[in-house]
Amino acid sequence: MPRFFVAPEKIKNGFVYIAGQDAIHITKVLRLGEGEQILVLDGCGNSYQAVIKNAGREQVVCAVTGELPPASPSGPRLTLIQGLPKGEKMDLIVEKSTELGVSRVIPLVCERAVVKLEGDKPYRRRERWQRIAREASKQCRRPDIPEIDLPAGWEQVLPGLDRGAVALMPWEEENVVTLKSFLRESTPQEQIYVFIGPEGGFAPGEVGRARAHGVRTVTLGPRILRTETAGLAVLAMVMYQWGDLGGKSDG
Repeated sequence: MPRFFVAPEKIKNGFVYIAGQDAIHITKVLRLGEGEQILVLDGCGNSYQAVIKNAGREQVVCAVTGELPPASPSGPRLTLIQGLPKGEKMDLIVEKSTELGVSRVIPLVCERAVVKLEGDKPYRRRERWQRIAREASKQCRRPDIPEIDLPAGWEQVLPGLDRGAVALMPWEEENVVTLKSFLRESTPQEQIYVFIGPEGGFAPGEVGRARAHGVRTVTLGPRILRTETAGLAVLAMVMYQWGDLGGKSDG
């Protein structure tokens, strides 16, 4: 059954109103018409069965025929705090982290970041990244859409960390605590933050500042991973050990 995300406010009084590119996709690409069924998701974890009542060129109106049980959480709430990378790498990071189950992505303005977003660029980039997350959620059949924040600095991010949550920072100078040992020896947590540096890595002062706020540095092993690889590797390992990647545990 075709799946479409709509804003929660577009589902009201038993009807769903779909416009824009999704309406075009329904009528022109899929060629669906009156009486055909689709699945509607509000991006917050709620799913509805609906039947098309009117398939117009600019808007498709559907009647809700049933509400599906909300999906139960199957892993920790992961927040990726990603140092702004060069070029289009952030597009890939947002897309693939969405597939891996991230709940939120915060682009981090770092000392060694090459990218400088000024004027309305942060807002335009965020809109683009949110759209990528939406499409990735649709493709991987998850019922919700990760939240993509505006780029933020350390002074905004660190005070916003939830108390009691786990915050991890892969760092090339860490040679004691491995991510593998941390995950195996620690109790699974509901909220996890993952800090990933830009191409040049985190500056020592940034690492010290993060540690002062309870962020744990870990090593990923003997190889230095690119910024677009490191975050995805950490998310995959966390979701495998504590989440649903690889299938839910029988235990």
